[in-house]
Amino acid sequence: MSPQMKAKQCKHNSRNMKRSGDSEGEKKTKRRRLLRELGDHKIPYLGPSSRGFQQLWDSSYSGLVFRRSCSLPTELHCRVQAALLTLRRKGCLLKDLVRVRERDVFTAVSRALFGEPGHTYRYLETRLFALPWHSEDSEVKGHNCCDPDLRAACKALWELNNFFCSDVSQLKEGDKLTQCVKAEAKLGEEIDTESKHSEDSKNSDGGDSESRQSEEGDTESKHSEEWDIESKHSDEGCSVSKQGDWEAELKPGSEEGESSKVKQSETSTAPVSEHREGKCPSWADEPISGKEMKRVEIEAQERPVAQLKHSLSDYHIQDVEDPVSGQGCSQLTPPQVCTGPAKFNVTLLNYMDPAKTSHLKEEPYYGMGKMAVGWHHDENLISNSPVAVYNYSYHNDKGESSEGGTGEKTCWRIGLKVAWDIHTPGLMVPLESGDCYYMRDNLNSTHQHCVLAGETARFSSTHRVAECSRGTLTYIQSRCQEALSNLQTDPETGSHSLLTVQPITLQNCEEIHNEVEFEWLRQYWFQGQRYTRFCSWWSGPMEQLEKDWRLMEKMTKLFLATVEEEGQEGEGRREMAETLLSALTDRHQQRQTWRDSLGDQPLKHSIS
Repeated sequence: MSPQMKAKQCKHNSRNMKRSGDSEGEKKTKRRRLLRELGDHKIPYLGPSSRGFQQLWDSSYSGLVFRRSCSLPTELHCRVQAALLTLRRKGCLLKDLVRVRERDVFTAVSRALFGEPGHTYRYLETRLFALPWHSEDSEVKGHNCCDPDLRAACKALWELNNFFCSDVSQLKEGDKLTQCVKAEAKLGEEIDTESKHSEDSKNSDGGDSESRQSEEGDTESKHSEEWDIESKHSDEGCSVSKQGDWEAELKPGSEEGESSKVKQSETSTAPVSEHREGKCPSWADEPISGKEMKRVEIEAQERPVAQLKHSLSDYHIQDVEDPVSGQGCSQLTPPQVCTGPAKFNVTLLNYMDPAKTSHLKEEPYYGMGKMAVGWHHDENLISNSPVAVYNYSYHNDKGESSEGGTGEKTCWRIGLKVAWDIHTPGLMVPLESGDCYYMRDNLNSTHQHCVLAGETARFSSTHRVAECSRGTLTYIQSRCQEALSNLQTDPETGSHSLLTVQPITLQNCEEIHNEVEFEWLRQYWFQGQRYTRFCSWWSGPMEQLEKDWRLMEKMTKLFLATVEEEGQEGEGRREMAETLLSALTDRHQQRQTWRDSLGDQPLKHSIS
């Protein structure tokens, strides 16, 4: 690349940075305007017993489709719920350290990723490495990477995934499989509080301690934390990091050790007490069409914000993650869009026991209650792809279902809202154990959802079509081969040399070098390797990836030696030096960021 071309590229990058800064400024201005208009009001939301609930669902949340627990095969319930309890007993569900607004925070939920062999899922600057589900025709077949119990659990999740792939593809446009109708008495007391939430919420600040300590010190302080996170896609159930907790997180028998204390009886087939045909508490037995529901005006529900002059529809800012930063590769490709039948390639498994969680934030905008997972979009997915969620809750260490005899307990709920909109009421739907729901079409991108905590422990299996064009083992192995194709080894002496030292080749090799180190090796040795004691599938490939990385380190030294040679032409030498300096500066900065995040905790495999 000539100096003139580099100058043009720098100028182009400068313009892009200016646009990005302007965009952030515009969002901040709109955010403040929104919060000023909202003031101390709470936005209304509707639940199953609220007037106009079905009309609101049809008009503003039509992409949400529910399946009652009794509409799934009982045998599938049994296998999946037994699998979830097995994974918890083995301690496979761990908390992640993620990055939110330049801070390291722990997720409030414990989780693990399962999916197609060699797939990963990236969120909040953290890459999760999927434990492979053991399908009958999978390449995992014959691999002795885990024990029989874990293999059976993985296969059960694969069976659930197959059910979702088949079921969601059979839904016709506008089909409402089983939507929520007026709840039975067990939800009555809980829903009654909705009508009071406008008055009650005015007496509550609705935010967390961090929000109250905002430098703004005005109305924005109540919500700025959440709006900032909202503009970055997701908080994915994060809680504030405590630096001293990280060592315990990495040790077997600490956080996961607590999980291991669950009694052995959890591994037995999980009881499915109410999963019988015709027995679905709080839900209608037949599919409900929105057209069949009586249309009821919801003007009274909207009155608390009737004075607001504007819908925030014109404030809807769609934050699309840069493909480069999203996967750590410099090659730009058009975003993929889901057009055919959905094929879920990963599931993110979540677990939380509210009784063992020290602090849950109040939902700040609607007064919906305690949040287990804050408002977010699921990120890094194929555009317009659906998300399928299986919900399972139980109330004791024997793994007994929360159904039957626990009507006095607050159930888990899902909340939905139109993103950046304070005019449209929110939607709150209760979740019974075994219920499933789909977020279809563009619901995930135009709306946000949160999970509202119940009183029982809960699992969720969230099946996704992850955008994995740069997130599979096959992909990164091909990138390594691309870089190492420029390295030749003398068969007699074993010494290494470069085939070409062209600046464009140098730049490409060093970009791959950085991608391997920061998007794969450091991510894996920092958190991903915790799962090797359950499943060794990734061990061999990551060891080979580290060997490839060490060869790339040698290539960097060879490039540097070439630049230092006296016989090099001045112009070509300077161009090589500039290219190499840019790559090494980026590498140094990223390594420093990792050191800052790790503190005194060393990587398992030190990369200095």
